[in-house]
Amino acid sequence: MINLKNPIKKKLTIIGRRERIDLPSLGLKSLKAKIDTGAFSSSIHCHKIYTKKIKKTNYLYFNLLEPSHPKYEETFYEVSDFRQKKIKNSFGQSETRYLIKLPILISGQVIETNFTLSNRSEMKYPILLGRDLLRGRFLVDVSKINLGAKLNNEHRKLIPKKPKRI
Repeated sequence: MINLKNPIKKKLTIIGRRERIDLPSLGLKSLKAKIDTGAFSSSIHCHKIYTKKIKKTNYLYFNLLEPSHPKYEETFYEVSDFRQKKIKNSFGQSETRYLIKLPILISGQVIETNFTLSNRSEMKYPILLGRDLLRGRFLVDVSKINLGAKLNNEHRKLIPKKPKRI
């Protein structure tokens, strides 16, 4: 006889096909994100990306969001922990992108995750969340949206406000 008990030991949080997320280390709240189970990596829209070496340390500077976005600020963010990664874009073409690690607040959980920096100006959502973040944590109900918004509101007051800005 086959044992049909649930092989997943950890309870997965159900999220919708779109969610509101925070990027607490950048001081950004309630951003729209698309959940994409077909993408491995998470990606965030940015522009004006450049690197600079200061006293033997490389820094990556970038602007997030489009100037037309309601939460856009003419702010350059700075990270020293970054690398380049070769990925396949949605058209199947290989490209090299910068990869950074950021904490994300989604459905009441703060999770440190990797984001590639890309030009998503032609896309409807500035943030795409891929399988690397979702695996082992979330189950996606494609008929729903913003299931975690209430949990984010409750959790938001517990997060320290230390945006990385220059």
